[in-house]
Amino acid sequence: MATTTMRAERDLLGLAAQRRRTGIWLLALTAGLILTGVVAVGSGAIGIPPTTVARIVGHHLLGLPGEVTWTPPQEAIVWQVRLPRVLLGMLVGAGLAVCGVALQAMVRNVLADPYLLGINSGASSGAAAAILFGAGAGFGQYALSTSAFLGALAASLLVFLIARSGGRVTSVRLLLAGVAVGYALYATTSFLIFASGSAEGSRSVMFWLLGSLGLARWDALLAVAAVVLGGTILYLTVAGRRLDVLAIGDETAQTLGVSPARFRIRLLVVVSLSVGVLVSAAGSIGFIGLVVPHLARRIVGSPHVRVVPVAALLGAILLVWADVLARVLLAPQEIPIGIITSLLGAPFLVVLIRRLHASGA
Repeated sequence: MATTTMRAERDLLGLAAQRRRTGIWLLALTAGLILTGVVAVGSGAIGIPPTTVARIVGHHLLGLPGEVTWTPPQEAIVWQVRLPRVLLGMLVGAGLAVCGVALQAMVRNVLADPYLLGINSGASSGAAAAILFGAGAGFGQYALSTSAFLGALAASLLVFLIARSGGRVTSVRLLLAGVAVGYALYATTSFLIFASGSAEGSRSVMFWLLGSLGLARWDALLAVAAVVLGGTILYLTVAGRRLDVLAIGDETAQTLGVSPARFRIRLLVVVSLSVGVLVSAAGSIGFIGLVVPHLARRIVGSPHVRVVPVAALLGAILLVWADVLARVLLAPQEIPIGIITSLLGAPFLVVLIRRLHASGA
């Protein structure tokens, strides 16, 4: 009896320590994200001091300070160009990271990311059709983003129908269906580029396929924020315990009252909607959804109720810094952000594969 009581006390103390550690990390990462935002807004071909950035943002949000000590070009660069871009980078990084967390739990594969289900490929096909052949011209200035979003939704629906055709939606069926659809849509995009015969259009498509935050606008941020913060991060945090159960196995999930097939369908809908919106806003950006979930688990452990918010903050910070590098390395020319994330993510993937091989996985 005494041994059981002591064990229970140790478990409670360990749980309290984990919560404190998670709280400290969340506070530190939040502070780091704010600092990252200020530095990133001031970085570029034309540098702006962080104090000036803070004054301009404070002036627009709070009306402070009353005295204007900056030039009109500085105000235009900060408020109209760079701040929307940095905020979009935060939202896209956070969204891709938590989608990676959900996918790795959904298919029980540590190498899963938003590319896995072919959603990125569907968005790419839609964007290529808009750029090269004017698809979605009726949507005006939103033709590119709308076509990419519709392509992503079509890809996710196709993956679901293929996975459902054999009966119950399982992780293996989702995995195989996503790979098949992704390859088919990648071939479709390549065919569209080849058939267009437009060198400038092909260059635009290739730049978009590698990702860019250059299309960031204030009027588009609200929709992205609503999907990422409310529809993805909040939902996955609340569903954290069910993600824990699903990651263990279908049999365990059924024993604990969680229907694996139904929960996978809900996760597929949430992830598809989120990735579709993100890819339509920023293009196809890789490795964030693969790398960040592993970093978050190393920091706060495996419970998803802690992993999701930490992964969101890490993803936001990482993608904003990747965008800073994309803007300054060859300034004034901009490098597609997907190149930067791939260069950062590829070594991590090699290390992860070596560790899986060493553990016999």
